[in-house]
Amino acid sequence: MGAEGAAYAQPTPRCLYIHDDLSAEVARERGAGSPAAALAVELLALLARDRERVRILTLHEQVERVAAQGPHAPFDAAIGIGAAGERVARTLHERTGWFPCIRPIGLTREEDGRGGYRLAGEGDLKARLSDLADAASLAVVDDTVFSGLTMRGLIEALPAPVRPRTRAFCLRGVGESIATVATLCPITAGVAASGRPLEDVSFINASGLVRRIAIRRPGRPPLAFFDRPEWIRAWFPDVHADILALCRGLNALLEGERHAG
Repeated sequence: MGAEGAAYAQPTPRCLYIHDDLSAEVARERGAGSPAAALAVELLALLARDRERVRILTLHEQVERVAAQGPHAPFDAAIGIGAAGERVARTLHERTGWFPCIRPIGLTREEDGRGGYRLAGEGDLKARLSDLADAASLAVVDDTVFSGLTMRGLIEALPAPVRPRTRAFCLRGVGESIATVATLCPITAGVAASGRPLEDVSFINASGLVRRIAIRRPGRPPLAFFDRPEWIRAWFPDVHADILALCRGLNALLEGERHAG
């Protein structure tokens, strides 16, 4: 791994939360009895083996935790941050009825090439959000608040008149980052983990381990986590070789044809 990989080194977190957005999706996409589905089940079982340090999160568990912190009257408007935030908003609405009008906003975090991260896809974000100034109530929804960069960036771009009527929602996040968002507006989180980001606690999606969607880089194709094997070694020091093999095998089944040639 070159200098770029070293610039984004990952420590071994005291607690690692893994959102399982992979096993059910692969079963739907390829069939419950397919080789890909079997590998996904094997991978999740291996990830969960370290019961003291690794916790697998399900979508249902997190949605129920958010719903239990209601009720809320339906919001006049809701923003789903990126594709993940939009999916979360729609899933929460199916459960609670809180978000009848959802607007997706393409905003994400990407590596800046210097060891840090920056917002990507925002364009003229303030102009795109200007029509929300008169909204009677506004929800801002994302799947994860890790550093808080994306959630804070969007809230800070909102028209000033609507900010006092805004509430943020996420399925999971780092307590320290959630507290920072809470200085801008109230926030409801399904799972809030205490500790320092990366060193004490980290969150990843299982899909990002095997699909090239997890690591976004400016002007370059995204990567899967297995493309940074030193990250896998840090997260799963005792079984990293087996996890890497499963991730590569599952990626070949899921994305091999698309990347062939």
